[in-house]
Amino acid sequence: MKLREMFCLAVFSLSLVTTAAAQTRDERLWQRALQIHRRAIVIDTHNDVTTPMTNDDFDLSGPPPVPYRTNIERMKQGGLTAEFFSLYIRPWYVEHGGSARRTLDMIDSVYRAVERHPRDLMFATSVADIRRAKRQGKIAVLMGIEGGHAIEDSLAALREFYRLGVRYMTLTWNNTHNWADAGRGEKKHNGLSEFGKEVVREMNRLGMLVDVSHVSDETMSDVLDVSKAPVIASHSSARAISDVSRNIPDDLLKRIAKNGGVVHVNFYSAFVDVKTVGPQSAERDKRLKAQQDAIDEKYKNDPERRAEESDKLEQANPLPPLPISKLIDHIDHIVKVAGIDHVGIGADFDGANDMPEGAKDVSMLPNITYELLKRGYSERDIRKVLGENFLRAFAEAERVARSSSRSISGDGSLRRINRK
Repeated sequence: MKLREMFCLAVFSLSLVTTAAAQTRDERLWQRALQIHRRAIVIDTHNDVTTPMTNDDFDLSGPPPVPYRTNIERMKQGGLTAEFFSLYIRPWYVEHGGSARRTLDMIDSVYRAVERHPRDLMFATSVADIRRAKRQGKIAVLMGIEGGHAIEDSLAALREFYRLGVRYMTLTWNNTHNWADAGRGEKKHNGLSEFGKEVVREMNRLGMLVDVSHVSDETMSDVLDVSKAPVIASHSSARAISDVSRNIPDDLLKRIAKNGGVVHVNFYSAFVDVKTVGPQSAERDKRLKAQQDAIDEKYKNDPERRAEESDKLEQANPLPPLPISKLIDHIDHIVKVAGIDHVGIGADFDGANDMPEGAKDVSMLPNITYELLKRGYSERDIRKVLGENFLRAFAEAERVARSSSRSISGDGSLRRINRK
């Protein structure tokens, strides 16, 4: 083993012990958890740190700006092998224009981060890249678009984003757009429009994973009807455990399993336990309403600054934390309903402030391994949850793309839907 790799492993072990030192734990089991975690490929499929990287030129080598928590050191402490940097495109850009431009700006910020830190980060677009990053002791950097409105109703834009390295697209955010209904948005299409189905088929052809987090149940069902490749939910949990629309009901968990897909559990407390957190969150919203209204008015023409100031206000007024066991309950449930091959981790770090105790940022991912060990999961199954399930689904999506015989477009023209 190279000296640098030995040093990284030593720092990793020391950092993990420090991270979890405040917890009451079985030390023997904790050491076993560290060994398993160190050997595993650990993949988080959704992190929103890309927003401050783009807005503020935040360099991942430094301390994260408030209220964000991700940087290279913490990713190393968490034993992370691969991170999907979310290209989150706010609905404001649909109304005011610039969705695709904003996406390009965010892609550029990811490229710049890798260019700045070649010893720690490695740009990745494939299963092979992720496994190579693990061998080299680097963090694989991947990208996923959050919000299908980013493509501005153009398959050509979708293809260009794929060429730039985007490897999944969340079909909606909370807003319904021209071709897909969102879980929290207006129901305009009863799922996917015909163009939306064409988007899914084109993503299959390219090898871009279809992400069903945020979409309506009807949209999710349509995706599963159309997709020839495994789909993912990049950051969603189990609705049977916490009844919110962002989580996935059991019937669709079963269909995702049949499709070969993977549901990556979201750590946001309101999705983990809405019965507990919902009333607390409503009380906080009421208490902070005047301050939030002032922020909305002051930055009404600057959606990025408005969101940042709102996040700061929320971070300064945190909700009481949930125990990490509530989060593990979601993994348990998905395993029970869909099977051990169909669950992973999509924490939503830096996309939400309130997370369970012991899972508040990327440095704490080893606690997930420890908690799974406590519940009797084998090393083989833990490694599936940490990353191997995603790699299997991603590899199958790559295979489907290679075997596809579809041309880029039937007549060579740019495909757009008619705007009303």
